[in-house]
Amino acid sequence: MSSPRQESVKVDLGGRTVTVPKGGLYDRYRMDTDLDEVARDSRVSGVDFFRRLPKTRVDSPIGPTLTPNFYYRVSTARLTMLAPSRAIRSRLPRELAPLEVAPGLGLVSAMFFRYDVCDIDFYTEAAVGVAVKPARHGRLGFVDLVAALKNEHLESYVLSLPVSTEIAQVRGHDGYGFPKWVTGLDVGIDADRTTARVANDTGGTDLALSAATPAQTPYRSGERVSSLTSYTSIGGAWHSTLSQTNVLSAGAMLLPRGVTLQAGEGRMADDLRSLRPVRPVQLDVMTEGQLALHMPVPTSVRSPE
Repeated sequence: MSSPRQESVKVDLGGRTVTVPKGGLYDRYRMDTDLDEVARDSRVSGVDFFRRLPKTRVDSPIGPTLTPNFYYRVSTARLTMLAPSRAIRSRLPRELAPLEVAPGLGLVSAMFFRYDVCDIDFYTEAAVGVAVKPARHGRLGFVDLVAALKNEHLESYVLSLPVSTEIAQVRGHDGYGFPKWVTGLDVGIDADRTTARVANDTGGTDLALSAATPAQTPYRSGERVSSLTSYTSIGGAWHSTLSQTNVLSAGAMLLPRGVTLQAGEGRMADDLRSLRPVRPVQLDVMTEGQLALHMPVPTSVRSPE
């Protein structure tokens, strides 16, 4: 974890100047990270997952970069809730439609992320998002629904996505088209407890989560790899962003009890309230995993009906 007093250096990112930790992975490698160096980090279980994912140099809105972005030690929490489809639809672009688990009911999530070792250094992140139908489909097939509910492959649209560092904000907003801003954001996830707090503009609470961590199941690297496709509009054109998660230790609780989700005052709380969540249906916590985040690519979406 980065120390608050750690020295920083300024770097250019597509014409934007951001600060990064001096001597950190981004300062030293500019996304072309030495996997052997990462493998020596005691926080990282291994790098075999990444050796099978060669990086490619691409042009992007943030200048030439390498993709995917590698996250070597990740922990995440997601509280999924039922919400009225009408409320969800009111927050979606016309080209996207809610994934319905029953007539008139869709899924919304509050998510929290901690990236301990990453190509762009330590940061934390939170999100309010909704599950959507695969953009190219007319009708949703049963297989799509089952896969989504098992979290093997989710399709989503994100309403808010605050982060804790400048480089994550610029890459996420300018490069990926996500609604990102920088704020105070604490995420703590271990085998016993899961806590998170997102600060608002005045230092108060925007959104906060507290829960007992569900019992964890360990997995061998590559045994359980899930994927998430997120849709964003960049320059008026639709793009899809693929992220692949190598799950190393995770657990879930259906109809979770003892979970506190506090919606205070701020952008995330407003987004969550606008979706009118009814009840929590599942808490997913991954105490250890790895992630490959690909750069967005142009995609076709279904025309509005």
